[in-house]
Amino acid sequence: MKKILAMLLAMAMMLSLVACGSGDKPSNGDGDSKTSTAPAETKQPDQQQGGGDKTAINVIISQYGNYTQEWWTQFEKDFEAANDTVDLNIEIVSWNDIYSVVSTRIQSKQQPDILNISGFADYVADDLLMPAEAYTSDEVKAKIIPSFWESNDIDGTVWALPILASCRLLFCNMDLLSEAGVAEAPKTWDDVLTACQAVKDKFGDTIVPWGLDISNDEGQAAFSYYSWNMGGGFVDGNGDWALNSAENVQAVEYIKKLIDSGYCNSAPYTDTRYPLQDAFSAGTLAMLIGPMNMVSADSTVNYQYSDIPTSTGTSSAMGVCDQLMVFKNDAAPDQDARTAAIKAFFDFFYDCERYSSYMVYEGFLPATTDASDNLSANAEKYIKGGTTDVTGDSEYFTYFCGLLPNCGFYPMGKAEWMDVRNGVISVEQNVCQGAISAQEALDNLQNEVAG
Repeated sequence: MKKILAMLLAMAMMLSLVACGSGDKPSNGDGDSKTSTAPAETKQPDQQQGGGDKTAINVIISQYGNYTQEWWTQFEKDFEAANDTVDLNIEIVSWNDIYSVVSTRIQSKQQPDILNISGFADYVADDLLMPAEAYTSDEVKAKIIPSFWESNDIDGTVWALPILASCRLLFCNMDLLSEAGVAEAPKTWDDVLTACQAVKDKFGDTIVPWGLDISNDEGQAAFSYYSWNMGGGFVDGNGDWALNSAENVQAVEYIKKLIDSGYCNSAPYTDTRYPLQDAFSAGTLAMLIGPMNMVSADSTVNYQYSDIPTSTGTSSAMGVCDQLMVFKNDAAPDQDARTAAIKAFFDFFYDCERYSSYMVYEGFLPATTDASDNLSANAEKYIKGGTTDVTGDSEYFTYFCGLLPNCGFYPMGKAEWMDVRNGVISVEQNVCQGAISAQEALDNLQNEVAG
């Protein structure tokens, strides 16, 4: 697959199957392209009944980009015009501040009714959330891609809805590979080693063959890429931890081989994917596994995206999905009215036209089948006029929408997830620096987590 325009990925989005019904179109990370903007102005929410007979619903949304505030301001106006019994209050908070803001609100019993954040297991453990079935209409549930619905399940109960998604796969600089005598993107892990050696032979130290991030920032993502595509992973078919499987040992040993062979960036233990993505966009890095919207808008690199290499015959992409969740509020004067207002919020948000436009605004992928089909056929109509921002065309969405239903996800619903996340990063770093064998390190982690 050829490069789809370097100017195409400033904003992106997409997903999979059905047809989009018509709706009123508003005036346009763990997601992948979260901006570090100045903290949004915060306000203490009013948890009481709204003015008159209105039900007040307070919402905190994470700031994904430059247009988040604009889109949600319009959403609030449109929603209240269509739902005159609800007083909707939407607050945008930057990713730099949202976890501390929410923690403070919870401690003071001022948590929002609806929250957009990444991760929810701790809130479930503290009995703070309502189950998603309580406020999700049958229509909304039916169009959420099943893998995204199921990714928010803990012990048989779904606790959150997917707000947007991203997908990780392989990006290759085809000009560099061609000059090195490599005709196509690697399909297997052996192909990766061959291509890396060819690039190293051709360019020496001027071009890095393979980008690797096993830093504390996202080393767990690297573990996913290699383990899933060598037949392993975090859990087995029963959902039990299987960290020391033979396939996972092979994956960690393969990562070490990439480093020992001199195929990677010089500091994979501290390099995050962001400078690696910049290097790829600048043309100094030949191959990198990263998010679908990672190439900078002004890059002139002739790149190709393709499936992550695999030794199993079937490639598994990594899905990234942030959530929308609903907090309990025992003090609400009318619980039925509150639940109805929250359900109306989600019905309005996931309307195909409206939700499709939000994906364009934020540059991510939709988590519903109707918006996926819509953007696969009609993405061009959502590009905002009068700005320099552009998004993926229909061909682009068709490709990525086809990947998402089969994406793998972190087991974030398991209580031990954060220990496992930090544990696999430690395993990678210690093994790759020669401090311990992959088998011993993974055995130790498995014993710590599962006993």
